[in-house]
Amino acid sequence: MNIQTTLLPKEKLKALYSDPLKLAFGRTFTDYMFTMPFNRKLGWHNPEIKPYQALALDPAANVLHYSQEVFEGQKAYKSPDGRILLFRPEENAKRLNNSMRRICMPEIPVEDVIQAVSELVKLEERWIPTAEGCSLYVRPTVIGTEAALGVKASDEYLFYVILSPVGPYFPEGFNPVGLWVSDSFTRAALGGTGEAKTGGNYAASMLASQQAKDRGYSQVLWLDAKDHRYIEEVGAMNIFFVIENVLVTPPLSGSILSGITRKSVLKLAEDIGIRAEQRQLTIDELVDGIKFQKVTEIFGAGTAAVVSPVGKLSYKGQEYVVGKKAGPWSKKFFDTLTGIQTGKLPDKHGWVHQVK
Repeated sequence: MNIQTTLLPKEKLKALYSDPLKLAFGRTFTDYMFTMPFNRKLGWHNPEIKPYQALALDPAANVLHYSQEVFEGQKAYKSPDGRILLFRPEENAKRLNNSMRRICMPEIPVEDVIQAVSELVKLEERWIPTAEGCSLYVRPTVIGTEAALGVKASDEYLFYVILSPVGPYFPEGFNPVGLWVSDSFTRAALGGTGEAKTGGNYAASMLASQQAKDRGYSQVLWLDAKDHRYIEEVGAMNIFFVIENVLVTPPLSGSILSGITRKSVLKLAEDIGIRAEQRQLTIDELVDGIKFQKVTEIFGAGTAAVVSPVGKLSYKGQEYVVGKKAGPWSKKFFDTLTGIQTGKLPDKHGWVHQVK
């Protein structure tokens, strides 16, 4: 793919952060973006890197009315020896295409997605924070742009990539967060779009998320849509439990996002010495496990937070406390993953992609 690059006459004057750890997640954006349009005649064409700018959309654009939109979240890091590293970018590209297939969008070759991200990150190298806990967040997005009303798949699309230097996702940093269990709202149902990374899933979660925050909790722990008994995931991450020294996470059922960090945690479990199980877990089993100290740790896993320990959860008005500090397994997974991502630890699985 031959990417055209339109450079600014001179660098935009942006105040680079004096304290990267205080960067609000997803609020600061870099100088450039990548774009590539699609139509039925030309297919994906005219890939371009150009100055970051507003998008021009017709008021009748498909994405505004019928929500044909998918996105990805990944990160770029700077290693101690100055290399630019991406973590498992082929998995992000594959998942982007899986999401696109689910809502009738034309796929983009995996190698083209990786090239677009790599070229943009390489151009914006100066924006990659090097402070511990910081990274350059990468947001590939595809939207339906055809100006036509009527429920059907768009005939035109735009693939774009933007970048944002970020600190920790949660203000708490690597400290336990609180979860509020929703037993009435539903994030996604079997047969729906739960396993696709599409904006509608997140819109459906916002009311419950706001209620969780109003009660002093960081995120919602979602239960299944049918019975409201089985644990599924957290709004911003997949969920793991250490139960009697076994790592347990819900299986991918079609309503749970297939997290790349989740997949990595399950693989790393073999390396760091804890048995992992993918099985259904009811909320009753969980709260009983906490009460009787069978559940010793809970943590979330996702691109934004990497690993986030959970200290407490609220269910039906009762609060259950797991711990006031991060547990040893949470810390081990966090240190191992971030060590591999930043090039500080050996990459025995070949997960790290160097941008050259």
